Amino acid sequence: MVEKRSYRLGNLQFRILRVLWKSGPASVAEVQQQLGGQRRAYTTVATMLRKMEERGLVRHDETQRKFLYRAVVSQEDVTRSMTADLVDRLFHGSLADAVSHLLQTREVSRDELARLERLIHERKTRS
Repeated sequence: MVEKRSYRLGNLQFRILRVLWKSGPASVAEVQQQLGGQRRAYTTVATMLRKMEERGLVRHDETQRKFLYRAVVSQEDVTRSMTADLVDRLFHGSLADAVSHLLQTREVSRDELARLERLIHERKTRS
């Protein structure tokens, strides 16, 4: 069995990946511009992209003397890994405890509750 890779990402790393997943290959300046929120210095973004490349999260190609970075990890794999890590660390692996916590601490619309019920029903019928 192939073991899935685990991803522990800081906020800036995750935000950079979200930009690259959405936009595709982008230069440091383009990533910096699309980050939104708290403005980061060009050098901060460039340094973070270089560190992320060392970790195998992104890769760059040089096009017309400009580095274009692209994500080499999928959004699905990162989301799966980070969610599993969160449930394991905060709720000792209990999905029920994680969902219970969210239901108690967040506003949940009737539509969201109905969607959750559908998802649970679908999962029960698959098992």
